[in-house]
Amino acid sequence: MTSTQKTIKAGILGASGYTGAEAMRLLLRHPGVDLTLLTADRKAGQSVEEVYPHLGGYGLPDMISVADADWSSVDVVFCGLPHGTTQEIIATLPGSVKVVDLSADFRLRDPETYAEWYGHEHRALELQKKAVYGLTEFNRDDVKAARLVACPGCYPTAALLAMLPLVSAGLVDPEDIVIDAKSGITGAGRGLKQNTLFSEAGEGLSPYSVAKHRHAPEIEQEIAKSAGVAAGDIRVNFVPHLIPMSRGELVTCHVRLTGGKTVADLKGAYHNAFENEPFVRLLSDGAMPQTQMVRGSNLCVINAFEDRIPGRATVIAAIDNLVKGSSGQAVQNMNLMFGFEETLGLEQAPLFP
Repeated sequence: MTSTQKTIKAGILGASGYTGAEAMRLLLRHPGVDLTLLTADRKAGQSVEEVYPHLGGYGLPDMISVADADWSSVDVVFCGLPHGTTQEIIATLPGSVKVVDLSADFRLRDPETYAEWYGHEHRALELQKKAVYGLTEFNRDDVKAARLVACPGCYPTAALLAMLPLVSAGLVDPEDIVIDAKSGITGAGRGLKQNTLFSEAGEGLSPYSVAKHRHAPEIEQEIAKSAGVAAGDIRVNFVPHLIPMSRGELVTCHVRLTGGKTVADLKGAYHNAFENEPFVRLLSDGAMPQTQMVRGSNLCVINAFEDRIPGRATVIAAIDNLVKGSSGQAVQNMNLMFGFEETLGLEQAPLFP
């Protein structure tokens, strides 16, 4: 049986959020997936068309509450629920159901770090120990064998794709990394918040969570692992910003080169790391990564530039925060977990303009 001849049944928990909608959009065109379960407690009883008109007419099931879910009807669930809620629900699922988690509940390996940044003790420690961090390009083999995959946050996805090849090759100082990150407003979720109202967010650029964003320890965790040092030994300067556009994310990373290394060495490391990767592209010399290059796609584009300060370089990466930064990466991981072609359902080219 080939990968495209088999069919699995999938559910989406938190289907009324932006990541849930994006997962629906992608999975609708996946030839090996039937969407059989959609939960959204606040929208329970409503049709998909009522919640997301652009997804009407595809015969998707109505949204129901988690309490009414029949887990025997699915082989895999995508969890787009708030942190804290996910771990409690996943702990009740049958062991036969695989989980692709888009929340933050299983990204951090250290329970104490989780409690520090998320304000409560982890409630599913045994599951946390078994979770695989789903940065696909670096954990592919572990993802294939996993029952529970913790998909990275959108900022860590872009930042780590830019940083890990350089850190693992010893080309940059892992203790001197500055990440200036910018994301579209969908990164803040679909809930009503004053700072994301059109008149508040439009025509402006706003930093937020300076020195306290929850994606910082996730980035530090993976950089420390790549550098071969203990978790907690790495600190990065990370500042996110809100951009008045619906989707898209761009990170500008400032690094110190080691031992006389050059930007040519950085590009060589990217070539070695991503030459055969379907969703990561090193741009040609001088080409600037832009969010317009990846909109609606599962792509990440990267390039490196010399800094005017000797011994330093600037690395820029762009992704669509809802696709490669969230639901697209989740589908990519699901494909590996079930033996599908990794690119299945994700072949769409970027949308421009």
